[in-house]
Amino acid sequence: MRMYDIIMKKRDGDALSKEEIEFAIKGYTDGSIPDYQMSALLMAIYFQSMNDEETTIMTESMAHSGDMVDLSAIKGIKVDKHSTGGVGDKTTLIVAPIVAACGVKVAKMTGRGLGHTGGTADKLESIEGFKISLEREKFFEIVNDIGLSVIGQSGNLTPADKKLYALRDVTATVDSIPLIAASIMSKKLAAGSDCIVLDVKVGSGAFMKSIDDSIKLATTMVNIGEKAGRRTAALITNMDVPLGHAVGNSLEVIEAVDTLKGHGPQDLTDVCVKLAANMLNLAGKGDIKACTKMAEDAIKDGSAFEKLNQMVKAQGGNAEMLNDTSRFKKSDIVYEIKADSCGYISFMNTEKCGIVSVILGAGRETKDSQIDSSAGIIIKSKTGDYVKAGDVLATLHTSKQELVESAESLYKNALQISEEKPDPEPLVYALVNKDGVKYYN
Repeated sequence: MRMYDIIMKKRDGDALSKEEIEFAIKGYTDGSIPDYQMSALLMAIYFQSMNDEETTIMTESMAHSGDMVDLSAIKGIKVDKHSTGGVGDKTTLIVAPIVAACGVKVAKMTGRGLGHTGGTADKLESIEGFKISLEREKFFEIVNDIGLSVIGQSGNLTPADKKLYALRDVTATVDSIPLIAASIMSKKLAAGSDCIVLDVKVGSGAFMKSIDDSIKLATTMVNIGEKAGRRTAALITNMDVPLGHAVGNSLEVIEAVDTLKGHGPQDLTDVCVKLAANMLNLAGKGDIKACTKMAEDAIKDGSAFEKLNQMVKAQGGNAEMLNDTSRFKKSDIVYEIKADSCGYISFMNTEKCGIVSVILGAGRETKDSQIDSSAGIIIKSKTGDYVKAGDVLATLHTSKQELVESAESLYKNALQISEEKPDPEPLVYALVNKDGVKYYN
């Protein structure tokens, strides 16, 4: 078998066989197929796409390119959740404790932030002493004991995806639904959970800009998960506006704590309850209505917040910071951005808002960048809010005065202020599962 023939076959629009896809993935992972040939195949896939069978085979080949985590040592059904990335997206910190408080195990491996989207691992590390890296046996022990552990991705998990993503990033082949789906789902399959809920973001702050494309991506990923024997569902959620008010690592942990205590922002609370309800539903805890009530009750009775406390303690973190969030590190500089004119905020370029947080030190511009855990934004006014000249739009938090001017300029540029109030947009557009697509009004 020759890589040349595989490239030519896909270039001409034909479907690749299982043997051809496995040959390409194995060869590229072990180094016998060079970058230039894999780049050619990726570009051919970008233009000719892949059918469902090809995408599933590619995903499974990537998943099996390294370690496949065996979670059988953890008793009961294990459920995982993955977000395609957004701004202010601290949902894992809220959803995982809710689900654990309702009696379903969450053994989650999570990533770090890169670009304008934040990473759960970085957020958790803003808690003093928290260990994001654990030996696998300790990880299992914590999940069995308290029902919940969130750790960083480690070991030899999906090496094919690591190599392929790096190549896609420099060859303009990132924006391909089969390749995105294979990248995400290979990691989810390798991570070993029985059920997977996907939070597919759509809008100005998301990778998918249109609802149609997000539905296509969600449908592809759900099909892959179901074919692999994992119960899978996806929610299409709005990322035309940052989620909640806080953007930045410790700021988002504080907001997550507020939400688990029952007084977080309504949009964040609603999205988290919907995600948790779908995780509980896949795990067999009841229909969506019953699972929604379970999730809401876990917030009301404090059991979800207690689960977060237990996890933080079990992983070496200072849980007193959760009970008294004033203990989190504070930024040296807090700067208020004020409105120049009156009107309604009619649009927020959410990606630009995320980039502002990176400028302030909350994110990485390269994988080696150092994060300032206290840096970020507290958003005071969002799309649909009326502001007067002089009203505070947002508060910037940073340790470097020289970053403020460019951050303020970009943030103001991200907002549009109009005389007319914009029509409200839904927080959740649709649910995608094995039965098809259910749109919400």
